[in-house]
Formats: sequence, structure tokens, C-alpha cells
Amino acid sequence: MNTQATLQQLRSLKLNGMASSYEAMLRLPLDQQPHADQLLAQLVESESLHRQHHRTLAAIKAAKFRYQAAIEEIQYLPERNLDRNLMLRLAESRFIAKGENVFITGATGCGKSYIASALGLQACQMGYKVGYFSMTKLLQRFKLAKADNTISKELARIEKMNLIILDDWGLQPLDSAMKITLLQMIEDRHGRASTIITSQLPVANWFDYIAEPTLADAIMDRLIQHVHRLELKGESMRKKQKNNATLTP
Repeated sequence: MNTQATLQQLRSLKLNGMASSYEAMLRLPLDQQPHADQLLAQLVESESLHRQHHRTLAAIKAAKFRYQAAIEEIQYLPERNLDRNLMLRLAESRFIAKGENVFITGATGCGKSYIASALGLQACQMGYKVGYFSMTKLLQRFKLAKADNTISKELARIEKMNLIILDDWGLQPLDSAMKITLLQMIEDRHGRASTIITSQLPVANWFDYIAEPTLADAIMDRLIQHVHRLELKGESMRKKQKNNATLTP
């Protein structure tokens, strides 16, 4: 079998990583081409990396992040009160394996959603299944699911995610049915999966937001066990970026 036929067969078998690597090797001078054992090892490694890359891209697309954010681009300005060491530990995603949660609080525009997106994207790259939810849209989805009797299916789908991000916690009022649904979602994931919550409300005000003492105790008790807190301060990052752009010639 000649090299072109081999390439075609690799692609027909959907071994595209192998095919691309093999094609690159064929372009090397004969004295630089690997021996058979090295060739096989490199082809297998290329295929593995190719598939991992595509799994990561699929996971990022499925997560539907608000921002295509990167840990490396986070700014650690003194006024932000953002602990670089804690962020680097969270970026390792070990908190997900332990089923720990993260609270990110601060005023509007201070970068809560960006940091949450960056941690979520990092988790996708580590092979975790992530879901990013605006609380307003999530509550709407829950109401629709309750109306057509698919709420169990919706909760089961969320339960399978290693990490969920609940963005803008506290902006949307909760009725009794939604409080119970949130409790069920949190209970299903408790100790087995992780949740990142972003909120303009200080954590001390979350009990008042839930507003029903029994449900508030149940929800908060599960959320605050083994939690990491990021309490952002300083002026709006969006405003600062806009001002910087204005000053740029």
C-alpha cells in the first residue's frame, strides 16, 4: 500500500490526528523520518491529542460560557481584592474533584462573570463537563419544564455536570416552587459536584433573598460547606476598559 492510500484509509477510519501527523512526517527528509516503533508511538499520541482537543472544544461549546475568558488574562490589581494564589489553586480544578463550591461576589461590572467563565473554561480543558447558566434564564427553563412535566429530566441533566456556574444569583425573585426546585438541584449535586455562584449580593444577604427560613437553611447549609470565596472590590472593569480605550490614540 502506498502512502497516499494509507492516508486515505486513515481519514476514512476518522483517524484524522494520525493522518495529519503521518502526512507531516512524510514531508521530512528520509534521514529524519522516525523508525517504525517511533512512528507508531507518535501516530498514536497525535490521535490521542487530536481527540482530546475536539472533546475540549465540544465541552466548551456545550457549556455556553458568557465570555471566552482565560485565566492568564485575569488582572490582579490591588484594588480588586483578588487573591492570585487562590485563583491559581482554583485554576487547577481540584476543587471540582472534591465537590467544593466557589462564591464570587462584588458590584456590577467588577469581573465576576469573567472569572467564573475562565474557571469553567479551564475545567473543560481538564476534561470536566461544565454548564453555564444565567439565573434568570435557568429559572425560566425550570418553570417551562415544570409546565410540561420535564423538570425531572432537566434536573437529571444538570446533576450529571461536574461543574455548574450560576451567574447573577439574587437578581431574579424566587417563588416557593423555584426555591424547592433549587434545593432539589443543589441536594442532587451536594458532595459530588461543584457550583460556582456569582452575585452582587453579599453572601450574608442570601438568607434574606431566599426569604423562607427552612428552605434558606437547607440551601445555604449545602452550599457553604467547603466553599472558596472571592469578594471582589474596586470600580467597574467595564468602565475602566472603556476609559482606557477612550484614552488610546
